[in-house]
Amino acid sequence: MRAVLLSTLLASAALPGPPAPPPAAWRALIGEYGPDTTTRVMILERAGSLIARFDSTHEVRLQSSGPRQFRFPGGVLRFRADAKGRVASVAVRDSIWPRRALGPEEGSVFQIEPVRPIEELRREALAASPPVESGEFRATDLVELTKLDPTIKLDIRYATARNFLGTPLYTQARAFLQRPAAEALRRAHQKLKARGYGLLIHDGYRPWYVTKMFWDATPAAQHEFVADPASGSRHNRGCAVDLTLYDLRSGNAIEMPGTYDEFSRRSYPSYPGGTSRQRWHRELLRQAMEAEGFTVYSAEWWHFDYKDWKSYRIGTTPFEKLSD
Repeated sequence: MRAVLLSTLLASAALPGPPAPPPAAWRALIGEYGPDTTTRVMILERAGSLIARFDSTHEVRLQSSGPRQFRFPGGVLRFRADAKGRVASVAVRDSIWPRRALGPEEGSVFQIEPVRPIEELRREALAASPPVESGEFRATDLVELTKLDPTIKLDIRYATARNFLGTPLYTQARAFLQRPAAEALRRAHQKLKARGYGLLIHDGYRPWYVTKMFWDATPAAQHEFVADPASGSRHNRGCAVDLTLYDLRSGNAIEMPGTYDEFSRRSYPSYPGGTSRQRWHRELLRQAMEAEGFTVYSAEWWHFDYKDWKSYRIGTTPFEKLSD
């Protein structure tokens, strides 16, 4: 029922358009403030208002009372800038809470320090074998997305240094999915065109050896954001896709509450922060994908699994060995 409703909404001209962007002065304030382990206040924009969300339970609407100063029932928030003019903290009564650096600076890419050298991990991963699986599986039928529909755009970060490990992991910038998943993605893409958007693909089928590299390179505390090679990834089965929206007129990627492959709470599909416009676009992407049989991953707004992923084996064939 939800899938049918979402499909109907996407096709309807009555669906409201995206909210207007917030005032430029607010953008520098939006974020989280508090110690590294606890957010004391989240500043976000909703329905044209600047909101302070205290300890994830209590929200108040802010009213400007001066440069970087806002009143709310029971107090005043005063934002403070560093030597470069960037908002660095907020003062509330007798407390000063630093701005938390959740993600990369605007225009940059989130990166971690690999636990071990990448080339060492690559050699080990290429020499290893995927987990043994039993049962009956469908024959692999990986389809290259841009050959299925040339208007689907690619930004394959793992074929470049613009990824969380800071080095190319793929030998080619290509994206594949099992045929049923690829056809479903094309349908979502075509429906979004009526709204002025298209799909921008970051990743599709991922050889298993790359999943092993991700896991072995990532600190254990951040393993939530990478798949365990012992069980394999849905990407390895050709039934998962990492993607976002792009604007058909400009060709530019749409801004979301967090960035792709960011290891932070901003990656959660339910993250309440950011702006109304960012959250609207995140929900539009989710609606379009869910209407075609995909499910969003609970820790990554950009990652969607196709409903039939269990029907395919884990694969580790490199892109250059896949048929054109």
